[in-house]
Amino acid sequence: MNLVRAELLKIRTTNTWWIFGIVTFVLWILAVLWNWGESYQLTQMTADGGLEGDGADQIVASADPVNIASTLYTSGQFLGLLMVLMLATIVVTNEYFHQTATTTFLLTPRREAVVLAKLVASVILGLIFWLVTTVLNLIAAPILLTVLKVDLQLGEPAVWRAIGLNGLAYALWAILGVGAGILIRSQLGATITLSSVYVIGTFGTSLLFFLLTSQFGEGINKLQVLVPTMASDLMVSGKELPGSPPQWVGVVVLIGYALIAGVLGTWIAKRRDVS
Repeated sequence: MNLVRAELLKIRTTNTWWIFGIVTFVLWILAVLWNWGESYQLTQMTADGGLEGDGADQIVASADPVNIASTLYTSGQFLGLLMVLMLATIVVTNEYFHQTATTTFLLTPRREAVVLAKLVASVILGLIFWLVTTVLNLIAAPILLTVLKVDLQLGEPAVWRAIGLNGLAYALWAILGVGAGILIRSQLGATITLSSVYVIGTFGTSLLFFLLTSQFGEGINKLQVLVPTMASDLMVSGKELPGSPPQWVGVVVLIGYALIAGVLGTWIAKRRDVS
């Protein structure tokens, strides 16, 4: 616990956490407005009924009040997870940037204990980000749902399950960030690489799966869940959508990535020269 407290102290005594907090808040506002706009379009498209053709079932399911509510109550997940990923990475790369890694490992020769402390501290940080955005969502979403003339859906288990799984996603992405920070020790290099892979990779794989689906059929579309960002998005989907895997598949995939990142990161930290 002393090591975890030390890691949390390192985070609190730098400007990094509140800078990321401000950026996350701005991105959360943009995400809420985006989700509101999408939800409005969905309600308008299904208001008169009669939807036909490819994707009609998907649109109708997405417009279900529970799914609309789940989306709004988990607003900011995509960019919020990116912020947590970057912050957790910096928890590691800061040691190399400020050349304190050698001192840290000399004071605590068991390197796995240091890595574990960074993992726990990063998970706590991720959960704080989730908690703050969830509180904001619980304030904003009811207002937006009222404007959309949709019931608040707070009595629906699927909504609370989506909110809870969103918290799990924040924790797991924090673990991924620590693993990435150990793998890419350069702070600048890690920041550029991870942000590029996260954003460009997500949209790039979406386009790829769209092309593959049009070529080989809908079955291949379910493989999108193997992409970490798609897995975390599936976790907050509310009710199951036609043609998509159930939520638990996204949970399993993301836990798998987090386990690999945690174990691999610990193994590399124990064997790599810190100088």
